[in-house]
Amino acid sequence: MRVHKLYHCNYSLSYHFVFVTKYRRKCFNGAMLDRLKEVVAGLCDDWEAELNEMNGEEDHVHILLGLNPKCAPSVVANNFKTVTSRLLRKEFPALRAKYREPVLWSRSYFVASVGGAPLSVIKQYIEQQARPL
Repeated sequence: MRVHKLYHCNYSLSYHFVFVTKYRRKCFNGAMLDRLKEVVAGLCDDWEAELNEMNGEEDHVHILLGLNPKCAPSVVANNFKTVTSRLLRKEFPALRAKYREPVLWSRSYFVASVGGAPLSVIKQYIEQQARPL
């Protein structure tokens, strides 16, 4: 686990995002996923985020990001979906042909915080603190 520093805090925040194509259409091939990874890596630089892992299938992608506490996961997800949709549709005509309107992603997404110890271990650690009388 890598710990980062900001002005007044130390942090290690990792999030697992899943973005699904609109109507769960099977659109992606290997070249598209490679380009998507490049775009996401560039966005990570802009957001001071860390791309830990990314992979996908024909109709969805999984992205593991390290974010700083200034970044709301919902804002990051919406920005990443907007930018990647615009760029991929511009570069790959096959994606434009799949949809009548200018979309790529479903409006919904999945995000979960990940990493560190399991919740049961953290809960037990907190319960065992020496509470003052």
